[in-house]
Amino acid sequence: MSGTSRRGGRVGRALSSVAVGLGCVLFLGGFVLAAFLYQPYTVPTNSMAPSVSSGDRVLAERIEGHEVRRGDVVVFRSSDWGDLPMVKRVVGIGGDTVACCDDSGRLLVNGEPIEEPYLDESERAASPTGFDTEVPEGELFLMGDDRTDSLDSRSLLAEGEPGTVPRDAVSGRVTATVWPLDRIGSLSEAKGFADQPGGISGTGPFWLLVWATGGGAVLIILGGLHGPFVRLTSRGRRRDGVPSSSVTHNEGTHG
Repeated sequence: MSGTSRRGGRVGRALSSVAVGLGCVLFLGGFVLAAFLYQPYTVPTNSMAPSVSSGDRVLAERIEGHEVRRGDVVVFRSSDWGDLPMVKRVVGIGGDTVACCDDSGRLLVNGEPIEEPYLDESERAASPTGFDTEVPEGELFLMGDDRTDSLDSRSLLAEGEPGTVPRDAVSGRVTATVWPLDRIGSLSEAKGFADQPGGISGTGPFWLLVWATGGGAVLIILGGLHGPFVRLTSRGRRRDGVPSSSVTHNEGTHG
């Protein structure tokens, strides 16, 4: 009986060490990869509400301009827009014809109506002002999700400017909101653009990294609790008059 207990103790300690080691790899690996692949950003205005709001802390996947797809919410910087980091949604890429609106108030991209469930329900149309433009090659046409209160490509278009932004002005694709707590979550996919050439962007590795770091933390905690749990149960056995494996072994030796 005592030999079985000792073997069980050794197996428990081995499993505990494996759990802690694996947990450290997952936690640290996930954290380092997340820091390498994502950049934090604080949203400065409500122009992208309700998807993201002023003061929200978001994570943006680091991407290059050629990776941008229609429907992406991107972080970009352009001298024509004040040369400050801004967040907008890509609704058109080079070669697209973007117009508003059809009889149902929907945005038209290459003549196809786009469903945009991420807009506020109070938005009666994809834009309160009509427009029809062709996006130059290598450029992006951007709009805020708050279509009645967003300075975006439409504003510059109304001033006689192209209103577009170069692809290489983009530094990140917003994946998730991480603060405040009541708004934590990933952004919904812009599936309305899925049938356009090139489709839409995937979700990226965000949730995989979340599960890796979270799972790693759980393994570290559970593995670390093994020792205290064994000592606690051993003391309980002694109080109940049941000797621990080491006590039983010593008694057998002296006898």
